[in-house]
Amino acid sequence: MSTTITIHMEAELKQRLEKLSDVTNRSKSLLATEALRDFIELNEWQIQEIKDAIKEADSGEFATDQDVTKSFAKWGVNAG
Repeated sequence: MSTTITIHMEAELKQRLEKLSDVTNRSKSLLATEALRDFIELNEWQIQEIKDAIKEADSGEFATDQDVTKSFAKWGVNAG
């Protein structure tokens, strides 16, 4: 099931969308839907990762100074 929404965009962005639509033989609607889906999925993932990290931090799950130094040394970076 699909629904219709209206968005306002800059003229230059609309022109780029139209050009991409022409070049790929895909509708502007399909391209916009794919872009929104990718954007939402990425942001949902980032928000969940942040929530998970906060939960870990709240429960005291931190790397020790020794762990951090060891990781940096592995990559040839001075952690001090």
